[in-house]
Amino acid sequence: MSASVLVVALAALLGVVIGSFLNVVALRVPAGVSLLRESRCPGCDTPVAWRHNVPVLGWLVLRGRCATCGTSIPGRYPLVEAVTGLAYAGGTALWWHRLPYADLPQASDWVVLAAFGVFVSAGIVLTLIDLDTQRLPDVVVLPSTVVTAVLLTLACLLGAGWERLAHAGIGAVGLWAFYALVRLVRPDGMGGGDVKLAVLVGGCLGWVGWGALFVGALAAFVLGGVFGLALLARRRSGRRTTVPFGPWMLGGSWVGIVVGQAVGDAYWRLAGL
Repeated sequence: MSASVLVVALAALLGVVIGSFLNVVALRVPAGVSLLRESRCPGCDTPVAWRHNVPVLGWLVLRGRCATCGTSIPGRYPLVEAVTGLAYAGGTALWWHRLPYADLPQASDWVVLAAFGVFVSAGIVLTLIDLDTQRLPDVVVLPSTVVTAVLLTLACLLGAGWERLAHAGIGAVGLWAFYALVRLVRPDGMGGGDVKLAVLVGGCLGWVGWGALFVGALAAFVLGGVFGLALLARRRSGRRTTVPFGPWMLGGSWVGIVVGQAVGDAYWRLAGL
């Protein structure tokens, strides 16, 4: 087995485990419940045995029901765990593919991977919370932003180019300013949580490159607009219906990360620049 395949497989396994914790965060943070409390069945309040807490497999073994009272366990739990595993695996494969050399990654590369792992995890939690409550809580957004910034700074101390950190800073400030302006002009069209999240999104996109930043920023509005139009077409919303925008900011950011640089480079070539 090649080193790249092994690393991607380990990332998938780690992602599934972390996905189990992300489920807990997404459910408990809006409810104000401690993250340290043991898992309990919502029906009979019986503590969940450790063997039933194994990500994905525990739910499958129980056939989606509590072992004690038979209360249905939402399929969202294993789905989030599986999606997180796939996201970690896909992100790691993309990271490995973009390494500038054929040798094993350097220390700075691993730190960058950890930073984007934080971004992935925060994105999944915030997407779930925003869809459930139409809120992007500071207790998730702000620590995620700080930790990501610290890790990217550490990567530069270990050998990554400082210009990338400068680009990340410009991206964070630039996207924050843009969202703050939108909120100033249309307070009902942009939430304060979206403005704060723009710092994290802009920083990660800026680190990847200018193409990623511009494509990712634009993709958020394209995805959100398409979703809003789809709701209108199905008559499930009106013109004043509030649509959570955080998930589209985060989804758009990954469009920028995956294809933004290629799209940006293609545009500059067409423009003759």
